[in-house]
Amino acid sequence: MRLALLVMWLLHWLPLPVLARIGEGLGSLLFKLLKRRRHICMTNLRLCFPNMTEAECTAIAHRHFQVYVRSVLERGILWWGSERRLRRLIHVEYAMPMAEMIATPTVFMCPHFVSLDVAGVAVMLESSLCSIYTKQRNKVFDQALRKGRSRFRPVKLFSRAEGVKPIMRAMKENLPFFMLPDMDFGSKDAEFVPFFGIPAATLTALPRIASATHAKVIPVIASIREGYDGWNVKFDQPWSDYPEGDLLKDTRRMNAYIESEILKITPEYFWTHRRFKTRPEGESSVYSGLPKHFPDTQI
Repeated sequence: MRLALLVMWLLHWLPLPVLARIGEGLGSLLFKLLKRRRHICMTNLRLCFPNMTEAECTAIAHRHFQVYVRSVLERGILWWGSERRLRRLIHVEYAMPMAEMIATPTVFMCPHFVSLDVAGVAVMLESSLCSIYTKQRNKVFDQALRKGRSRFRPVKLFSRAEGVKPIMRAMKENLPFFMLPDMDFGSKDAEFVPFFGIPAATLTALPRIASATHAKVIPVIASIREGYDGWNVKFDQPWSDYPEGDLLKDTRRMNAYIESEILKITPEYFWTHRRFKTRPEGESSVYSGLPKHFPDTQI
């Protein structure tokens, strides 16, 4: 892992168009080699887009591998690039000024698109934040990740095992909560809510935290710009009348918003995650053929 980090550090000096093309080339290779990941990706796409042809699903899956691997290499720029370079490459669209967004309790709801780390940097260039953090298995990479994600402002990172209480305390200190709510973490604190029509174990933390802290929810979407020109980060309008008090309805609203954004940049969503790993009682796995304890990558 030290060697991998050294390679990332060396590559971050390259111009973004060169680095991005290297990532895309490596992604094309891994699409052919990583059969299990390709199986997960294709299964998700077939479930979510039943009207797509096999050729269309394959093209999206191939492109996903390209942009995902590219995003991993581009983290080198996010972790070690100068602030001036980042401000040049990150193109931010604000629905309202950042100072106004964070003046009162705020949840930045950031779905799992491959460039989500760019969204985090866009926030930290202007403000501190708090977030839930999944500890990485490799200690060297874990340290690099934590340091890279907190290099511009103090950041409070809490483990998922600590629950939501530390987050709510941090939000009372006027720290916005950067939330990644759309992965399958099992049935605890989750409900089966449709995601592209498929029952998906979905965390209900967003409406619960927003209700408890009286926070506004502002979606943040990070995407890749055309022409290797950097990234776009869109801070959307705060959701009105949210939450409404119906936990299932409020969580479904979150999934529906994420679906609408996925349709705009479909290959950039994190399709290699087993989004439908947890099934309702009595339903069998949709990822048949995978090892029982096949690990999920979390970004």
